[in-house]
Amino acid sequence: MALRLKADQVLLLLLVFVPITLVLEYVVHASATTLFLTSAVAIVPLAGIMGKSTEMLAEHVGAGLGGLLNATFGNAAELIIAIFALRAGLHDLVKASLTGSIIGNILLIFGLSALLGGLKFRTQTFNRTAAKLGSTLLLLSAVGLVIPSLLYYLRDGAEAGTAAATAAGSGSGWLSLEISVVLIVCYVLSLVFALRTHAELYQGTAHAGGEAHAAPAWSKGKSFAVLVGAAALVGWMSEILVGGAEEAAHALGMTEVFVGVIVVALVGNAAEHSTAVLVALRNKMDLSIQIAVGSSLQIALLIAPLLVFLSYAIGPQPIDLVFSPLEVVAVAVSVLVVGQIADDGKTHWMEGVLLLAVYVLLGLAFFNLPG
Repeated sequence: MALRLKADQVLLLLLVFVPITLVLEYVVHASATTLFLTSAVAIVPLAGIMGKSTEMLAEHVGAGLGGLLNATFGNAAELIIAIFALRAGLHDLVKASLTGSIIGNILLIFGLSALLGGLKFRTQTFNRTAAKLGSTLLLLSAVGLVIPSLLYYLRDGAEAGTAAATAAGSGSGWLSLEISVVLIVCYVLSLVFALRTHAELYQGTAHAGGEAHAAPAWSKGKSFAVLVGAAALVGWMSEILVGGAEEAAHALGMTEVFVGVIVVALVGNAAEHSTAVLVALRNKMDLSIQIAVGSSLQIALLIAPLLVFLSYAIGPQPIDLVFSPLEVVAVAVSVLVVGQIADDGKTHWMEGVLLLAVYVLLGLAFFNLPG
């Protein structure tokens, strides 16, 4: 509980960057790099507030609908950032942020959870069936990324780049639409499985010293109002962040892909990431892995396909599911590693180290990727 209070206090302190960013944007007219950095920090507490308000709202409506709310709003900050990047035509940034969210959740966050939880508890267990299903769904999402990318590079050659493939009516564009339908259908059915037919697999394992269930701290009206307000501010900050992304990347010596994979992905997921680590420290690894793997599944099976459809309505041109070879490899490797860890239904601190090592190696690869 003390850790939770400290995390909430840090988030509240970071809220000061919201007015700071607005002053820098509309009064001082600061540089794009400065605005990118301050807006990125401002989004972190706002995303945390969105997560808390969703959690409070879920407690009012029951486990089934509450789970659906968490699934719907769990990645709202990432979706909002991606929508503004999509409107600006920054397709590489959008795809990189999707890749970064997937690998960040299952490598960095699950890795930190396993490491810190494992240092406190010798071995932590979780439901093997639920975890294996999650890793299998992640494998499906990896296949959904590999197929259009593989066909594109086999047909057009890697030297053609990915930009030409986003033209309306292209073969990869139609294939991406068809694959998006399949991914969304699988996501909806996975919700039915988790919330209705096999809900018992996701209830978590009872541990000694568990906390008693308390009444929701916020009313339903307050929870909804805070959620809407935080979402609006995230949208405002996201517009500023995206506006300075390209210039900031060049000024800081980073490629647009690295900014998307590492920086933007961490900004959108930071608050949710802290929750996964905190529950692991309370020996609730079931919940921790549900947050980490479940968030990656939402990105891969819902957010990415949804952005493909939205791009036809709000983007300067449609986006597809053709990712760079390194992005495809990063997702595939991450999924395979997590599948190995989830196989026995338990974790220890060394497995956390291995997951973090893979994340660092991939981060170095993206940092050294030619611009």
